[in-house]
Amino acid sequence: MLDPEGSAERKVNSSFPKVFLVLVAMLIVLAVWLLLAFSASEQKESNFYSFKVVNIRGKLVSLEKYRGSVSLVVNVASECGYTDSHYKALQQLQRELGPYHFNVLAFPCNQFGQQEPDSNKEIESFARKTYEVSFPMFSKIAVTGTGANAAFKYLVESTGKEPTWNFWKYLVDPTGKVVKAWDSTVTVEEIKPYVTELVRDIILKKKDEL
Repeated sequence: MLDPEGSAERKVNSSFPKVFLVLVAMLIVLAVWLLLAFSASEQKESNFYSFKVVNIRGKLVSLEKYRGSVSLVVNVASECGYTDSHYKALQQLQRELGPYHFNVLAFPCNQFGQQEPDSNKEIESFARKTYEVSFPMFSKIAVTGTGANAAFKYLVESTGKEPTWNFWKYLVDPTGKVVKAWDSTVTVEEIKPYVTELVRDIILKKKDEL
């Protein structure tokens, strides 16, 4: 006697393992893809120049444009006791060594003593008019804590040194690796030899390639 219902049930039961295997295979493929994507992302951001940031006029820019040159990354403030001496010295360094082989990259921050309270527009106006700064400036950010900017997190993780006040300075080489870091008490004049040495290396390398 025919048993159409039993036959249909057997077909369903026999097809179930196949469907299950297909789903497992799809999940494995998805997991591998996610792992590769995560690895690629981690690899991409393995140096300072891999990051994108917002400049002081609100435009998203890639730090890739500074690859091949030396960068001195500084968290600046307009109302700090270190403001006058640092801005003057940073601009002097920019004037002497930049912009083809070197740039100061200034990131305003209001986390320390609330000494950078103004808007990006006001901060830029202050820096340009008071100190005639010609180096790149970026949008106000957090440099410490959970909300810290990703590029600054990289600087901190690379050196093990986190800013505790305004005008910390991180020296980045042409490949985007962090060479050294200094706190607020170290003057720009004191770190100038380190910057000059890296810039000199770039110039000599270019001469050798000619």
